[in-house]
Amino acid sequence: MTNANTNTGNLNPFFHPAAHYASPEDVLNDDELSVPEKRIILSSWASDMFAVESCPALREIPGMGHTIRLADILAALRGLDGDDDPPRPGGVPMRLRRPWAAAQRRSG
Repeated sequence: MTNANTNTGNLNPFFHPAAHYASPEDVLNDDELSVPEKRIILSSWASDMFAVESCPALREIPGMGHTIRLADILAALRGLDGDDDPPRPGGVPMRLRRPWAAAQRRSG
């Protein structure tokens, strides 16, 4: 049996981010991480793998003592892109086809 070092102070924050960061803002504010490294950490937290079963808008990250809102993680990811505004809602509205309208066009 080997003696594993479980001291979280020796862990690389890139491989064990939950041991080093308590929130998406903490990740964004770490000047030692590059933008791609921040994106990897935040994207992994946003993964459905960490979704709370009864509340999919929350993420439960192993090693972190609290849940994180998915909206906060996504806002941090947008912040990395320099886009602090939420995405605009929807695209072009679609009109549902009415079966009787097509029949009227053919007969008229």
